[in-house]
Amino acid sequence: MDLAKALTQFNPHTATPEALAAQVVVWAQEAQRLQEQADLVARQRQEIHLKDTKIKALTLELAYHKRIKFCSTSEAFTAQQRDLFNETQETDLNAMQAELEQLSSTPRVKAKPTGRKPLPAELPRVEQRHEPDSCACGACGHTLVKIGEDITEQLDVEPARFFVQRHIRPQYACRHCETITAAAIPAAIIDGGLATPSLHAWVVIQKYLDHLPLYRIEQISTRHGVTISRS
Repeated sequence: MDLAKALTQFNPHTATPEALAAQVVVWAQEAQRLQEQADLVARQRQEIHLKDTKIKALTLELAYHKRIKFCSTSEAFTAQQRDLFNETQETDLNAMQAELEQLSSTPRVKAKPTGRKPLPAELPRVEQRHEPDSCACGACGHTLVKIGEDITEQLDVEPARFFVQRHIRPQYACRHCETITAAAIPAAIIDGGLATPSLHAWVVIQKYLDHLPLYRIEQISTRHGVTISRS
């Protein structure tokens, strides 16, 4: 039944009270039926959204297990490292489950932005001042007066830089007894080795703190034009 068409065709001046009351009942029933259909469509859309979210979560979980089971890895993980990934997996699954429960109980609400976190105050600051090209006003030509500063901070990083330490030992001779004297250089960790203590420390940090295998450390040094043997 088309409610809008029925309203245009119905003439209340020629209808009897009984017919008018019956028509009002029919219209009320039709309006209730349309409202029920709208509520049903809204519930079906909510269920579809919930099922799509659950399918995505299960798809990601399945892809993770396939990658762990079938993909070959070039690194051997220790038992502690595997436990670390398992803990992360458990946390992610719990978070997905909580999100699914929230979607099933309440409509999804868009989270409010929390704003950008300030950069750590303990980091050193390198200032770069940007002065105008001219100290005169571009509109009237008078001298400009400083009234404030607009400060913008950006996070920067200086990557690893390889360089060569040259130890120059001047040699001095005594003309009287013909004795040659020269200062001693700092002792090396490995006798006859080319690596300084700083380079040894960098390799140890990369391997044992950042958990990088030796072949990746070799690739990093090669990108900088330096070949470090894995041995």
